[in-house]
Amino acid sequence: MKATLIPLLIIMLFSCAATAQESQSKDLLPEWTFTKGIEGPAIDKAGNLYAVNVFKQGTIGIISPAGEASLFVTLPEGSVGNGIRFDQAGFMYIADYTKHNILKVNPTTKEISVFAHNPAMNQPNDIALCLKTGRLYASDPNWKESTGKLWLITAKGETVLLEKNIGTTNGVEVSPDGRLLYVNESIQRSVWVYDIKKDGTVENKRLFTTFPDFGMDGMRCDSAGNLYITRHGKGTIAIFSPRGVLLREIQLKGKLCSNIVLSNDEKTAFITMADRGMFEIINL
Repeated sequence: MKATLIPLLIIMLFSCAATAQESQSKDLLPEWTFTKGIEGPAIDKAGNLYAVNVFKQGTIGIISPAGEASLFVTLPEGSVGNGIRFDQAGFMYIADYTKHNILKVNPTTKEISVFAHNPAMNQPNDIALCLKTGRLYASDPNWKESTGKLWLITAKGETVLLEKNIGTTNGVEVSPDGRLLYVNESIQRSVWVYDIKKDGTVENKRLFTTFPDFGMDGMRCDSAGNLYITRHGKGTIAIFSPRGVLLREIQLKGKLCSNIVLSNDEKTAFITMADRGMFEIINL
């Protein structure tokens, strides 16, 4: 090999490495349309996108399919939302972490009610919904103590403590068949999976995956059961098969990806970015 070719090969190798780390996402909305508390993305049947803390804290924002952001509702005084989910009838559920509530919003009247309340909760953070049963699951971290709890909220709004004194529970998701519950622990960097019993409680806890660095935040499953995990601090989306095999990791522009939701056709992922106050989107 000619010596003159060596520098060229080195440049090509570095160029390929840099390309592999380039962002694969696009921006949706101008930066800081939302606050740094942007979280809890959810999509309704009409394709409208929602997240908490648009323009200011204590609000829910709506982004139309055309990409226009506006105020959907303002939460009761002192309430601040985090996770959002929709049930089959279109009602919105919001984890209100400051008031230890799960709030419920009527999609037609926009009336807000307290669906569940328990002062024993640290701060209900993210929520997952089993569409087949109407049961909710809530992560409940105690960041100061690096511990957490896991709650079941029944279809009647009753709260059931599933586990306590575990790691800092954050992202939570139900598999599309309603049989598995995934929970991650941000500080411990572990993702656990449980079997969901007929009564909604869980059993057979086992380690799904773990990471050597960076934290985690929200998670979502697609219809095939693949699990999408936001790598908070790293600025990537890690996609795992139901068997725990890493299928793909996608680089974002920002680093503080807080949560993720998939479009109804699962062709697009919308990621809330706490360090940019907006969404980044990925074509899947």
